[in-house]
Amino acid sequence: MIVCKTRKELQEALTRCRQGKSVGLVPTMGALHDGHASLFARARAENDVFVASVFVNPIQFNNPDDLKNYPRQFEADRNLLEQNGCDIMFAPETEEMYPAGEPVRTYAFGPLENVMEGARRPGHFAGVGAVVGLLFQLIAPDRAYFGEKDFQQVAVIKELARQMDSGVEIVSCPIKRGDDGLALSSRNALLTPENRAKAPAIYATLKKSLAMAHRTCGEVKDWVKSQIAVFPEMELEYFEIADPDSLQPLDDTLPAAGNVGFIVVWMGKVRLIDNIRY
Repeated sequence: MIVCKTRKELQEALTRCRQGKSVGLVPTMGALHDGHASLFARARAENDVFVASVFVNPIQFNNPDDLKNYPRQFEADRNLLEQNGCDIMFAPETEEMYPAGEPVRTYAFGPLENVMEGARRPGHFAGVGAVVGLLFQLIAPDRAYFGEKDFQQVAVIKELARQMDSGVEIVSCPIKRGDDGLALSSRNALLTPENRAKAPAIYATLKKSLAMAHRTCGEVKDWVKSQIAVFPEMELEYFEIADPDSLQPLDDTLPAAGNVGFIVVWMGKVRLIDNIRY
């Protein structure tokens, strides 16, 4: 595996490895786990060259504490990528991605970024779009892989690829869960042992709500909220049921079936997200 810290090293590695071959990219912010590994497996199987980026992107954080506390574990990440057959690891510093004096190209995603995560984390998707757009320019992959745990992000990235006319195929991959059902996330490592033991109740609640798919969104939302409220360790930030394509929240009188439920729960200072298809 070639480890690149600069754009120049990345271009040299790509020139050496590509030679007309297909390239699959998995953009990450590091703190890699089995959820990422499921994306790596797809990228490795479906492409001749597998590239992964490891970069904690500061401009997508609207909470300075979240950026400061985000886990960083370069050596462990490098080892996991090597074990998963990565050809090129791109791990730049902030100054390499955003050189002083070089303007950052930004994108607007309209209604996709004005709801749910976008509404509550202003500037988040602009930051995501900027860094992924830059990676697409630098690497020019044939395919790029993203996990559906960040369902709204996948929709935004698909719109980014459309706007860039990049030709990159965006591959969305199913949520990878632990044996207890909790969606795998780098932030899980920040949970206290007590909260980690109780966090699987989030997905258990969503799973039980599938039995109500024929009922109205309002009824499903009220039930999910009542179940989460049972746990004093959990603070529900939101639970929305939205159209899977437009991501616009549905009227409470419409049936939940065919749509997606999006949930965000705080446990202490850790923000957990999940979703489920009805």
